[in-house]
Amino acid sequence: MPFSIEQLEELLQTVSAYLLDLVFPPRCVSCQRNGQWFCDACAQQVQAARLPQACLHCGRELTGDQAGLGSPCPRCQNPLGLVSVAALHTGPLQQAIHALKYEGRVELAPSLSRYLHAVTMEAPWLGILGGVDGIVPVPLHKDRLRERGFNQAGLLAAGFAVDADTPVLDNAIVRVHATLSQVGLSREERAVNVIDKFRANPELVNGKSLLLVDDVFTTGATMRECAAALREAGAVAVFGLALARPTRASNAQIEAGVAPTP
Repeated sequence: MPFSIEQLEELLQTVSAYLLDLVFPPRCVSCQRNGQWFCDACAQQVQAARLPQACLHCGRELTGDQAGLGSPCPRCQNPLGLVSVAALHTGPLQQAIHALKYEGRVELAPSLSRYLHAVTMEAPWLGILGGVDGIVPVPLHKDRLRERGFNQAGLLAAGFAVDADTPVLDNAIVRVHATLSQVGLSREERAVNVIDKFRANPELVNGKSLLLVDDVFTTGATMRECAAALREAGAVAVFGLALARPTRASNAQIEAGVAPTP
């Protein structure tokens, strides 16, 4: 049976990747072992980080049904509902995220997105994920996207979407104004830096339950502003999921306005 054009293209891509691996074998971005971009030994060193089921703005415990967990906080009206973070931004995972973002090692994204999927295999996500209509990556500004060539949150969302069987809505929200890098800013400066910097597309989000995905969750300012834009455009529920958060030491540095170690 003759191959279709799509099958031939897929076959060529597979052969090309195989040949590249023979000539330039994958090497772990953390320990430099050959064989994998993020080896099993380093993956086992990743430290889980579960955020409490509480409002990240005022600390109020989030309770109620699954839809309620995606609603604004009843005390402070924080627009971002339940947020979960997979791991601590330290050790091999920190090195892997740095390699993905700043060294263009996009091949790491599928491996790292598995940590996001692992979080959603636990309560309360088991009942929530089935009701999510779309996955929304936290966007980069067009200038930063052009410079970097990819959105790391988008790559993680795409990898997660395969396991979640939920579509990625890449154009659901845009960053309409460039912002300073959040690295090195205090909690207050981070919040001010992202105010009114995002705009959502009502045609894509109105009436939908959405899941925001990002690589690193620090103070929650960026994700909170994204959630506010999505709600303004008609989203009925907004949840958050991030790959990593800083350690307590890094959080103390952020509070003091000192840049954490990259």
